[in-house]
Amino acid sequence: MVYVAFVRGINVGGKAIVSMALIKEALLDLGLSDVRTYINSGNVIFSIRASDTQKLGARIEKALEERTDLPIKVLVMDHKSLKKLVDAIPGNWVDDKTMRTYVLLLWKELDDRKILERLPVRPGVDNVRYAPGAVIWQVDRKDIAKSRMSRIIGTPDYKQITIRSANTMRKLNELTAVQA
Repeated sequence: MVYVAFVRGINVGGKAIVSMALIKEALLDLGLSDVRTYINSGNVIFSIRASDTQKLGARIEKALEERTDLPIKVLVMDHKSLKKLVDAIPGNWVDDKTMRTYVLLLWKELDDRKILERLPVRPGVDNVRYAPGAVIWQVDRKDIAKSRMSRIIGTPDYKQITIRSANTMRKLNELTAVQA
């Protein structure tokens, strides 16, 4: 089965720099196959016989911490779940020079539609939708400064979220479909 590991909080803003080569090597040493990375922000595609995504995430976290001495969180999603999530992103919600569209991937503890009630959404500026495993957030670039979504940074919920652009999610879906 094909999976994506979303490694949280590495290689962003010059903090927690972890080479993707090291991550790839760690996953190969765990016995995962067809391991490949996508861009430098912690996206790793791999294959393994059907398995529990939470257990896989925990195994990867342990392996990465042993190699880096950093407590790195990892969220694992199978291709089928990734495809459903990408299909839930409205087609006209893109990440380009006119708008930003992000996918806030949720750890199991937060994965509930009620998360929308806790987000600092500014009506008329931020557009959010829940999809199993994520919140999809869209904002026009001209309104980014008006958005309140950055207020989630530093909250307990934020520690259970990793964020990717809609473009990255769509590309990962394409790449995993080829392997699936």
